[in-house]
Amino acid sequence: MKLLTHNMLTSKCIRGVNVGYPLSINASDVRVADVDFNPDFISRMIPKIDWPVLYNAVERLGHVEDLPKETPVNYESNEDFLKKAHHALLEVEIIHGELVCPESGRKFPINNGIPNMLLNEDEI
Repeated sequence: MKLLTHNMLTSKCIRGVNVGYPLSINASDVRVADVDFNPDFISRMIPKIDWPVLYNAVERLGHVEDLPKETPVNYESNEDFLKKAHHALLEVEIIHGELVCPESGRKFPINNGIPNMLLNEDEI
C-alpha cells in the first residue's frame, strides 16, 4: 500500500464511527522501490494531500528523510521538495501491516501491499 493511498482512506463507514480519519499505520514489512520521478504529477497531487497526515505516516514508518512538516510556498517549482514528496508518496510501500481506526480500534490488514477494508456485516 503506497502512502498516497493511505492519505485517502477512512473508516467512517463503520456503524457508530464519527472520526475514522486518519487511520494509524502499524507496518511489519516496508519496502522502498524506485519509481520514475514525474514532477508534474507530484505537483498536481500536493493540493489533494492532507500533508500533516502524510508527514505523520512517513514519520511513523521511519522514512521522513528531510520531508518538511508543511508544504513550502511555490512548491511547484521546488524540485528538491517534489523529489522528497515523490519518495514519500510513491516509493515507500507497506507490504504487510495494518491500518487502525482511531475511534473504534478496528484493524484492517495489509497483505502484499493491499489493504483489506471490507467490513463485517454487523459493522455496516
